[in-house]
Amino acid sequence: MSDPLLRGDHHVHSTFSDDAVSTLAENVAAAAAAGLMTLRLVDHVRRSTTWVPDYLAAVGELQVPDGLTILTGVEAKILDASGELDIPHLPAGIDRILIADHQFPGVDGPLGPTAVRERIADGWAPDDVLDQLVSALDAGMRRHPGNQLAHCFSILPKIGVSEDDLGAERVAAWAKTAAETHTLVEVNEKWGCPGPLLLDALHDAGAELVASTDSHVASEVGRYARVAELLSQRKSR
Repeated sequence: MSDPLLRGDHHVHSTFSDDAVSTLAENVAAAAAAGLMTLRLVDHVRRSTTWVPDYLAAVGELQVPDGLTILTGVEAKILDASGELDIPHLPAGIDRILIADHQFPGVDGPLGPTAVRERIADGWAPDDVLDQLVSALDAGMRRHPGNQLAHCFSILPKIGVSEDDLGAERVAAWAKTAAETHTLVEVNEKWGCPGPLLLDALHDAGAELVASTDSHVASEVGRYARVAELLSQRKSR
């Protein structure tokens, strides 16, 4: 029997995002065709975003098949080491904010992966880099409790390190914060993260997982390969 988490897709983009191609209605139809029970419709926001009320109105007008629950979300990047998010004022109706590591949370603002790699080459110790990242994630979850981590640690290979470099202490602290703040942690198909050891740490801490494709086209909604493999590798099944 497949993992019950695979009956949901908690991160699906529509044309409200500038890098996606499918409409909200097309995503709903794809979710129903894939046999999903839960679909979270999510789009990228910035502080300057003004369309969230229009997005919520469009979601409210969707024809939703019986047996499918529709949830809403917006995805915002962590801006800095304090856990500040690149997010506008949100009206009522958004179920979750997806906290995303699109860039590295620097002390004075976001850093691109190339800048971080260059700083590491110039002597920024990888342990200090990882401490700052995990601290920023912790701060983001505590400043915005009850939300969701999007493709967490997808930034690591971009800056030349891996989940293996995090170490048990950082992973345990991160998982504990997710549990304490009631933060959902998605297992992400597009980026293949977090890995099994991190999923076990989340389980041990009592944090809640959800599955996501991070799809930008309807044909990918609810279609899992990497997530199914990651979930099957957990020791804490």
